[in-house]
Amino acid sequence: MNNWNEYLVSQGARHCTGTPDLVRDFGRTLGAAELSAGFVAVIGSQGLIAVSGEDAARFLHGQLTNDVEHLSPDEVRLAGYCSPKGRLQASLHMWRGSGDHADTVYLQPARDIAQALQKRLSMFVLRAKAKLSDATDGKVVLGLGGEAAGAALLHMFGNLPGGPYSKIEHALGTLLRVADAFGSPRYQWLTSEAAAQAAWHGLSQTLAVAGDDAWQLASIHAGVPHITLKTQEKFVPQMVNFELLGGVNFKKGCYPGQEIVARSQYLGKLKRRTALATVAADAQAADEVFSAADPDQPCGMIVNAAPNGNGGVDVLVEMKLAALGEEVRLGSAQGAPLHFLTMPYPLDALEL
Repeated sequence: MNNWNEYLVSQGARHCTGTPDLVRDFGRTLGAAELSAGFVAVIGSQGLIAVSGEDAARFLHGQLTNDVEHLSPDEVRLAGYCSPKGRLQASLHMWRGSGDHADTVYLQPARDIAQALQKRLSMFVLRAKAKLSDATDGKVVLGLGGEAAGAALLHMFGNLPGGPYSKIEHALGTLLRVADAFGSPRYQWLTSEAAAQAAWHGLSQTLAVAGDDAWQLASIHAGVPHITLKTQEKFVPQMVNFELLGGVNFKKGCYPGQEIVARSQYLGKLKRRTALATVAADAQAADEVFSAADPDQPCGMIVNAAPNGNGGVDVLVEMKLAALGEEVRLGSAQGAPLHFLTMPYPLDALEL
């Protein structure tokens, strides 16, 4: 095969309409049971930005919601980039490089906002010794999770990251462990096209194969929000549980929107959080939801959505906590009802 994409097509992958390099699925949608058992997914919805130079960490420390200067080489952290009004323009994973790239910090936002984020951050580098570049070329990102995933990876790597939000470097590439889902570890493997193609046959023999939809579904069930183009500047970090996930450090120095984020934490008024739900309709990010108790105005908004293999869609929905005990519907008070599921972590009421 000439390249990774052609190889995937030969294995039964279907491409997303209009985006031939993003794999949607392999002919069917995986549900929670298959994801829980073990899966390998081709992830195409994530971008990758490299910030290199001796001032890279210091520069990013002043731009993002989390601590970058004390980010260790074996650690992965969530972080957000906010507007001056404290609204998330991006959410991302970040980690340090190794070896010849030890002075590089990698940022992984949603692919549809990565180029604009890189351009915007570059505007503020000024005299800092830091350079931003697109690091996606030549890299394949595979997502693995479920009970059988660890054994499959251990066979190849000989060692695995010890806990959520940790990583290891290996000759085969970078292996990140991100938030667990369905009671099992979840990994991202960043590697070359050649290494991915060489490993695919073995992985596909023991794990259910999937595309980006399955990875998004697993992320939703992990309770981890991802800001995309549709939801930029819609949420203060706490509205999408970002500080509960360790994505906000309230002790670090200033960053864009920091005063509003801190004020929201300590002086806010409206109780809002992001919850997990399922709906028998085609829900999409940025769709509004309505409570029957107050049908004339939305009580929340879909953050992320993915098909669940049962003919419906599972979602992360930002909303008033008071509405969780009410009848909530998609699109209008007459829309399809949302059925709320248990989040993988407790939702403490926060005055926002």
